[in-house]
Amino acid sequence: MEVEKSAESNKKSKNNRDKKMTRKEILEKKKEVQEIIKAAVSQKDPFSSFPIFRHYKKKDLSVYLDSGCGDSLSSPVKQYIQNLLKVNMEASYGTEWPVEEKVKRREMVSSEARYIFVYEISNVDANITLKLSKKGRCNADGMDDKGHLVAFVHYRFTIEEEIPVLYVYELQLEHRVQGKGLGKFLMVLIELIAQKGKMSAVVLTVQKANMIAMNFYRNKLRYLISTMSPSQVGLQTNYELLCKSFDYEAKAGLQGGEDK
Repeated sequence: MEVEKSAESNKKSKNNRDKKMTRKEILEKKKEVQEIIKAAVSQKDPFSSFPIFRHYKKKDLSVYLDSGCGDSLSSPVKQYIQNLLKVNMEASYGTEWPVEEKVKRREMVSSEARYIFVYEISNVDANITLKLSKKGRCNADGMDDKGHLVAFVHYRFTIEEEIPVLYVYELQLEHRVQGKGLGKFLMVLIELIAQKGKMSAVVLTVQKANMIAMNFYRNKLRYLISTMSPSQVGLQTNYELLCKSFDYEAKAGLQGGEDK
């Protein structure tokens, strides 16, 4: 009952905000949001703004990061993504995995898909690092000259509840590089990319059965359950939608009844 009241209250609040805007203002707002998305998508290489995030090193882990596009993936990279997704996500999805896997395979090669790829590099020296840094290619081919892929992030710039957001489709790390701060490092980068692109929030989906991921986002990164999440409108599903908002509009429209 409380969930239904909260959902109804949020709906009335949104309707009241809409009533205060004229048709012209609504159209101008939509155009403005679309232009923000268009501008963000046009920036192919996020590391041009955040070069310090090209590398991550901690104890026995040394990696190099590169950007990628869904419609420019090489066959080895596609295969790697498919394999890592299956290893990491099959158990969480359970019987839903066969259908979900097909959906993910279509999503991963979309022209809207943006990637951060993480390559483990052994015996890195200054010359190799300089060579890699100068490439700055949008696609992720040539796995052998960058090292071994050990993780990736798939994200997109999109619109939710008429608000521009960066949506994290996947954050996947091989088991052997987990627990080394890499996941948090990648999410910090994602949040910076979102804010640089004038996104109002970062949104992502987490399977309820994936307690490690839920704890990571909710407790370590302070993501909140979104008003868009099925649980907030009384629906029973296997996942939650989480978000972190950067401005008042996103907090009012996406964060729901949790601490704002």
